[in-house]
Amino acid sequence: MSERRPAEFHPETIAAAYGVASDTAFGAVAPPLYLSSTYEFAGFEEPRTYDYGRVGNPTRDLLAEAIAKLEGGAGAVVTPSGMAALDLLIGRLAVGSLVLAPHDCYGGTMRLLNARAQLGQIRRALVDQSDMEAFEAQLRDHPALVLIETPSNPLLRVVDIAMLSARARNAGARVVVDNTFLSPARQQPLSLGADYVLHSTTKFLNGHSDVIAGAVIAAEAQEVKALKQWANVTGAIAAPFDCWLTLRGLRTLFARMAAQERNAMLIAERLRIHPAVARVHYPGLVDHPDHVLACRQQSGFGAMMSFELVGDVPAVKRFVRAVRGFTLAESLGGVESLVAHPATMTHADMGPEARANAGICDGLLRLSVGLEHIDDLVAGLEAGLQAAEG
Repeated sequence: MSERRPAEFHPETIAAAYGVASDTAFGAVAPPLYLSSTYEFAGFEEPRTYDYGRVGNPTRDLLAEAIAKLEGGAGAVVTPSGMAALDLLIGRLAVGSLVLAPHDCYGGTMRLLNARAQLGQIRRALVDQSDMEAFEAQLRDHPALVLIETPSNPLLRVVDIAMLSARARNAGARVVVDNTFLSPARQQPLSLGADYVLHSTTKFLNGHSDVIAGAVIAAEAQEVKALKQWANVTGAIAAPFDCWLTLRGLRTLFARMAAQERNAMLIAERLRIHPAVARVHYPGLVDHPDHVLACRQQSGFGAMMSFELVGDVPAVKRFVRAVRGFTLAESLGGVESLVAHPATMTHADMGPEARANAGICDGLLRLSVGLEHIDDLVAGLEAGLQAAEG
């Protein structure tokens, strides 16, 4: 398992208590929510710590500090969405800069990269990052930014963050790792050599499917300063109430992740032996091709998985009509269990050719495993699988 950087407190303590009892006005235990858009100056040419809400907000800053500490970073910027977080990085690149991304990256990421490339603002290249020869060949084109998603969405492929980061750095590139699927409770990419960590905080960090937001964490203080300045320029900042809700969700991150992961492992083992299932994608299974690597760079396997049904689309249709306990919906990481069909939902915009290149077949379903009782989840899946068999 990966080593953690030294910290004043354990990560569980940071998540549960960072900012608690810090209110100097009234001694509130829970950090207050600051909704003000503007702040009074102490006098002429005497701004206080905060002067305007786009530049800074106490609630947003508290969340950013907590997330940065969990990731072992120098600081963070909280954005209106995960896509805004990625665009905050891309938007600072010089015109014509090359972004090197995984061939099986998240559909929304692919959409953003394609849109920026079509406008002539960046160049983008896709590569199988488990193929080191192909990765090295792309590095010879001198990318400015290398994007890593591990585990990948939706096939849960795991790539070597330390190796990719070292080789990218030797080529003069910066590295950003999307850590949405595992959260800092299970993986810390900065300790493995990444320059930035990216989150859709909508997912596991918030954990309750009631906020859209994102975050970028940087390893270096100067990069944090530059990102904050760019967020002020572009207005890519999260609303205070969304930050307050996310901080409240963060309090239970480690407890939620542990319980959801236990459920996920049991479900993966059941799916692996079911006759209606052709293949299960979950790095916690010992026969997963990336299991050993996942054990080395992660501290757990998370609550996301995908599986392929025998019978393709007709079986998928029968499954989603009959399954219980899993809601057919996009997104992930909440306390409730969800099922998604990537080909027609999260990755529909990729198109059939790109999906085929990424290995996303029409019979693939993605699960986000929640906190329900495992017996209910297993029974609900069994109902769907029986229907899928026809």
